[in-house]
Amino acid sequence: METNNYAELCGVLGEKPVYSHTLKNEVFYTFPLEVERLSGAVDRINIIIRRELMESLEPEEKQRILIKGEIRSYNNKSGQGSRLVITVLARQISFTDEEDRNTVLLKGALCKAPNLRHTPMGREICDLMLAVNRQYGRSDYLPCIAWGRNARTASELPVGTAIAVTGRIQSRGYIKNEDGIPVEKTAYEVSAVEIDII
Repeated sequence: METNNYAELCGVLGEKPVYSHTLKNEVFYTFPLEVERLSGAVDRINIIIRRELMESLEPEEKQRILIKGEIRSYNNKSGQGSRLVITVLARQISFTDEEDRNTVLLKGALCKAPNLRHTPMGREICDLMLAVNRQYGRSDYLPCIAWGRNARTASELPVGTAIAVTGRIQSRGYIKNEDGIPVEKTAYEVSAVEIDII
C-alpha cells in the first residue's frame, strides 16, 4: 500500500459491479459504495476494482463491504461528464459487519494557489488542489477542502508546499447550466480534518 495515498471505506454496495475498462490486459469493474456520514447524509463513492479481486469475493448489491485502496484521478477528455474524475482504486475488499467508515490519508504538494472563500452561512472554506505522487512517475490531482481554522492556515500556503491531509472523501451534488438547461452533477473532494506541513 502506498503510504502517501491511502483510503479505507466501509459501507454498502449501491449497485452490482459493471465493466469499466481494460488497461494493459487487466480488466476493471466499477460500482458505487454508499457510506453514511454522522449527519445521516450518504456519500456515493465510485470504486474501481480489478476483475480478479472482485471475482474472489463476488459482491452483490446492498452487501456491506470494506475497501482498502487509494484515491485516483484522471482527466476525462470525452466531453461528457466531469473533466476530473475521482475514484477509489480497491487494493483489498472484504465483507464486514463494521459500521460505516471513511478515512483518507494523503501526502502531496499544493499545485494551485489555495482559494479562500465563505459559504452563504459565513463559514470559511478553502479549496486546495493536491498533487499526490504514484509510483512510476505519475501523479493524482486531488481536490481538497478545509474549513474554519484549517481553511485560514491553508490559504496562506504557497504553491509547492508539501502537506499531509487526514480526512474523508465526499460527494457533493450541484446544478450546472449546460446550454441553458440545468443539469445535476456530482463533485468529489477530500474534506480535510487535519492538515500538517511536511
